[in-house]
Amino acid sequence: MSSSISQWTLDVADVSGMADFWSSVLGYATEVGDDGSVHLRPPPDRMAGEPTVWLQPCAGPKSGKNRNHPDLRPIDGDVDAEVSRLEALGARQVDIGQTLDDPFVVMADPEGNEFCILR
Repeated sequence: MSSSISQWTLDVADVSGMADFWSSVLGYATEVGDDGSVHLRPPPDRMAGEPTVWLQPCAGPKSGKNRNHPDLRPIDGDVDAEVSRLEALGARQVDIGQTLDDPFVVMADPEGNEFCILR
């Protein structure tokens, strides 16, 4: 028996702002919960079993490097265009010691949560 990844859960200070950011990044629909959280769901035309995202409110800002993060792959394969698009949405490239030869671009969302765009 094994398990599959069903959902990525992220603690955020600004649920609404982060829902706007991540729903735009992923092309997901938002569903606001009664508890102040937001669930992001992939559109029906996407790959079956694609994980959902749950943004739950937390007190205080992020501190330190994430111990885990999502690795994203542009659907059309154009990494440079995707990095530019995500920067326009509020993400920024960050240096965690990677090199130009690494097969990914390290970015952070508006609250500083790291994620990678795979080449």
